[in-house]
Amino acid sequence: MNEALNSIDTALLEQIADMKGGQAPGAVNIRKDSGCASRITTDDVDIRSKTDKPGIDIFIRAGARKAVCHIPVIITRSGLTETVYNDFYIGEGAECTIIAGCGIHNCGEDESRHDGVHTFHIEKGARVTYVEKHYGEGDGGGKKNMNPQTVAYLAEGAFLKMDTSQIKGIDSTKRDTRIVCGPGAETVVTERLQTHGEQVAESNMEIVLDGDGARGRVISRSVAQERSRQVFYPKMTGNAKCFGHVQCDSIIMDDARISSIPAIVANSTEAELIHEAAIGKIAGDQLLKLQTLGLTREEAEERILKGFLA
Repeated sequence: MNEALNSIDTALLEQIADMKGGQAPGAVNIRKDSGCASRITTDDVDIRSKTDKPGIDIFIRAGARKAVCHIPVIITRSGLTETVYNDFYIGEGAECTIIAGCGIHNCGEDESRHDGVHTFHIEKGARVTYVEKHYGEGDGGGKKNMNPQTVAYLAEGAFLKMDTSQIKGIDSTKRDTRIVCGPGAETVVTERLQTHGEQVAESNMEIVLDGDGARGRVISRSVAQERSRQVFYPKMTGNAKCFGHVQCDSIIMDDARISSIPAIVANSTEAELIHEAAIGKIAGDQLLKLQTLGLTREEAEERILKGFLA
């Protein structure tokens, strides 16, 4: 534990968790190549290693205010594959920000893969912001793959803001997300995804509004370039007097393929559910306007895509 980080490690940590020099405020757990490189606990955040399987348990003290926890994962060994289980226990009335993310640096010829299973237990009135970024790099022929699973249970009046993004460099990803909201609970999930080359991405998401007054919103934005493929299955299920909204917007380029298949399921006459989906190319007038300001076509496209995914 607390082993020295090299320049590759710190660069990955800055990309996926905004940790400059490998440092961050609050509680920290850095997982590197299936081991613990650093761990810091605080009065509000207790981090413990699991004894029965790989992973950690994170406990946020009830009533904590503005607690912060960084739990990034970095893989720098070609051929390393792992499945990790992290469980979060958010005490009643707590407020916290959890910054996760995984970065893979693969310069070898074998697959490097991280499968993360995250389960949240969010108690009454607690408010959680969860940020997760995925990034891959390295000039080897080995694949850089990630398969995150997230399950969250929100008690009465709890709130979860979940912001996930795939920056670049991930060859294959399958995302599975399921969030269950109790009475008066609310979740807002924003997913950003960009693929290129031969990359493949699949996202399966279900928000279950299980109590009166529950609210859910899904915002999905993606860009598919070159020959990459994307498939989205967002689903909003209403089991009570609730409100849910699913919005999927995608930009398709080159020879890419995108399937966006939103679904809404009402099991109560009091459920109010909405879904929207749109796939299209970059508007020609947007490109022309930026090019008249002196940008090349490539520069104009990059600026438009950056703004779309922001």
